[in-house]
Parts: sequence; structure tokens; C-alpha cells
Amino acid sequence: MFENEYTWGKAVASNAIKEFDEKFEKAVEEIKKDLGKDYPIIINGKELFLDEKFEVKSPSDTRIILARFPSATKEDTSSAINSAKEAFPKWSRISYQQRAKIFKDCADEFSKQKFHLAALMSFENGKNRLEAMGDIDEAIDFMRFYAYQLEINNGFSKETKHPNPKEKTRTALKPYGVWGVIAPFNFPSAIAIGMTTGALITGNAAVLKPASDTPISSFKFAQTIYKKLPTGAINFLTGAGSVVGKTLIESPLVDGIVFTGSRNVGMSGFKKFTEKVAKPFIAEMGGKNPVIVTDSADLEKATDGVLRAAFGYGGQKCSACSRVYVQKKVADEFTKKLVEKTKTIKVGLPWKKDVFLGPIINESALEKFQEAVAHAQKDGGQILAGGSILKDGELEHGYYVEPTIVTRLPKNHRLMKEELFLPFLCIESYEDYDEAIKLANDIEYGLTAGVFSENKEQLEKFFDNIEAGVVYANRASSATTGTLVGSQPFVGWKDSGSSGKGAGGERYLLQFLREQTQTRCD
Repeated sequence: MFENEYTWGKAVASNAIKEFDEKFEKAVEEIKKDLGKDYPIIINGKELFLDEKFEVKSPSDTRIILARFPSATKEDTSSAINSAKEAFPKWSRISYQQRAKIFKDCADEFSKQKFHLAALMSFENGKNRLEAMGDIDEAIDFMRFYAYQLEINNGFSKETKHPNPKEKTRTALKPYGVWGVIAPFNFPSAIAIGMTTGALITGNAAVLKPASDTPISSFKFAQTIYKKLPTGAINFLTGAGSVVGKTLIESPLVDGIVFTGSRNVGMSGFKKFTEKVAKPFIAEMGGKNPVIVTDSADLEKATDGVLRAAFGYGGQKCSACSRVYVQKKVADEFTKKLVEKTKTIKVGLPWKKDVFLGPIINESALEKFQEAVAHAQKDGGQILAGGSILKDGELEHGYYVEPTIVTRLPKNHRLMKEELFLPFLCIESYEDYDEAIKLANDIEYGLTAGVFSENKEQLEKFFDNIEAGVVYANRASSATTGTLVGSQPFVGWKDSGSSGKGAGGERYLLQFLREQTQTRCD
């Protein structure tokens, strides 16, 4: 059976919040003593240290050097691909039961280290302690859930019926070969591990490239798992996307790509990877996620849900709420409540106990925030909360900004259409409910969406008409974010995804396999 790790939820249920905080704070102190090390890449079962390196700095305080990683070259990447190619036959022939066991064992190891890993992530990408623990929990869940799916489906092989008794027929799903895994900074454990597990557990070999801002979390996984696999079955490379990622996508020896990142990069990669040969390219490519608030909504629930969805982890989630459409009758009241709550958000060092919002990821994100604020002001938008960079006290050396709310922008303004990946929320009003759904759908993305209404007919209309893969109604814990592995597959429609199959769902693994029909005649 599969059971979610759910560390924080279990701590709350068992009145163990104090114990949770104590374990996290102990882990923080351990992390502080272990910073600034050199890390290797992994090719063909060997940990390699290169002369050319880059520093990984904490976005919370750029004076903190977390690690130094090698800058892998095109030649290193080709070597990793060749290594994976050579390892594939052996790994693919290992029984599905053994493959499942390997990943369950790895999940157990992660579970024992989860406070250490979560504290490390808080330093690495600026998640507060609950967000960081949720990321680690999700990584553990992916490993266990995909192992469970492999087991209950008998390795995706089964007999089929045939009217001719002399013909015995069967279908079997077979791995493709070598997969390139290109992971983002925002979920450096969950997404990186989830995608890599999907490729590996189904019998493929893999080359994992993490985001350069956050390579440590996925290295911890690669270092744990490579020792359990045939030599070369997994390879781990750090370095520029223009080198490592480009080489993976352009290599004829790579049989599939799984990618999470921006639409522009994803679409460019998809076109390049498939321009000569039809090959699988699994992509999750962002969102511009709406919430609709009606005049029948519980405004306490609605403001809580929108605040957490918009400003949790600084809006740096593909699923973050970035635009809200509020019915005019309640627009002023909703906005006032949300602004008041937003102004109480505590911004600070993310590993500290009561901090809700840590830094955004890097200098580029800071510049994008400044540009968004400037565009809003220039084009007649009204900034109701935030809009400033924070540099006081312990925030001086990090990338901190105020959670920001803007209204009165034109409905087709670029800030209402473009994914920003920032704590930046646009609010607009509407008259008619049908108009709100139309506005919500009038976008190239289709990842997540939420609605707040106490009218059952409106809820049914929302679910029947909204164009998004993950949708929520009246969810105060977060209006558009926070899927749970096994319960809520995370899937994008339109330009938000390429496959229509959700991570953490029972159909996800099928994407890494191709069907073979087998017939034996007497």
C-alpha cells in the first residue's frame, strides 16, 4: 500500500509541532557547519571533480557560499549519455520488483534524513520550513508511489484475449532507452526526483541536469541512488543549460526528455528534440493561474486561499495564483481584507520559525520584479500593497521583495498574461459569472485554477468550463497550489503541458514506456 509522508500534517494531528520545530532547528545548525564544500558530477558510476566550477550562493544571504559545483562541458555530457546508453540493457532487464524495491529503499533513506534535507533546501532556494519539508515529502512520495504503481500493475505487462486458442497474446510496456531530465530550481527535490524516478523505475537510464541555482538537493538523490543501480544507469551533470541541456536535447542517442521550466525554453526544446525523429518530450511549462471570487463566496476563506496561493514561496510555483477576478459587489471588501492580511506577512530568513516569505531566487528575478512594478505604475495600475525591494537588517544581502498586489490594469495587460514567477498578484473585477470564466480561460496557459462560491450551480459550471488541469473550489489552505501525490495528479493543459498526464498520478509512468504486443503460436 502507498501512504503519503505528510510530515507537517502528521505533526499537527499528533500535537507534535514543537518537536517538528526542534528537529528543524537542530538540522539548521548542522547545515551551518557543513557549507562551502566542493561537489562532483557523476558519470559512469564515478564522482568527478572538475577544474572549472561555479559557486552556489544562498538567495537569503549571498555572502553564504553553499557549495561549488563543476561546470560540465559538452564532452562531459556526451560521455554521460554514452554511459547511460551502455547501462540501459542491463538495467532494463532487472525485474520490476527489484526496481521498485530500490526506490522504496531510497525513499526510506530520504525519510530518515528529511529534516536535514529540508533545512538544506531552505538555505539553497529560500523556502520556509514548511514549504521545504513539503518538497522533501513530495520527493519521498514520488519514489514510493511510482514503486507502488509498478507493483500493482505487474510491471505493466499482461495477457490479452484472442479468439484463436493457438495464439497466446500479451501486451508489455517497454522502456525507450536514455532519458534526459532537466529540472527547475523551485522544487529541487520533488520535481527533479519525481521526473528522474519516472524515467529510471520504468527501466530507462537517465542523465539528470538540475538548475544551477539549486543543484545540491538533487545531488543528494543522485549520490544515494547511483550506488544502487548498474554502473552508468544514472548520471548527474551540473552546468549551463546552454551547454548541458542543449547537448542532451541535440543528441541522437537520447530517446526521451522530461522537462520542467518556462514555456519558451520548453517549446524550443520540444521543437529541436523532435525535428528529425518522433520522440517523447514530457514537459510541464508554467501557468498564469486564475481565481474567481463570486458574491456568494466566504471572503475569509477566499482571502486566505488567494494569499497562500499567490505568495507562498514568493509565487515561484508553476501553480501560483497570479490573477484574481472578483465580482464587483464584493470586490472592495475582498480586496481590503486581502491587502490587510498581505501586510501582515512576515518576510525574513526562511529557516526561521515564523517566517512565511523568504527571498526570491536570484538577481534576475529581482530585476523582473522591479520591471513588473514599473510597468504596472506606468500603465495606470494601482499598487495596493508592496512594490518595494527589502534591504533592512538581515535582509540586506538577499533577494527580498514585498508581496505585491496591483489593480486597475487593462484586462489584456501583459502583467495579466505573462508568467512572472514572483509574489505579484493582479486583481480585477467583473459583473457576470460567465464573463469571469471567459477571462480566466483567455490565456495560453491551463495549469491550475480556483473558485470561491457557495452556489452549487456556479461550482458545477466552473468545473465544466474551466480550462485547466488542476482545479479547486473553496480551498482556504491554498486556492491553486499544493497537490498531493496519489490524490491530485499535477497536469497542465494548453501551453502548460505537453502530455495531458499528471505527475503523481497513476498514468504518469506510462509516458516513459512504449507498448509491445507479443504473440506466441502453438
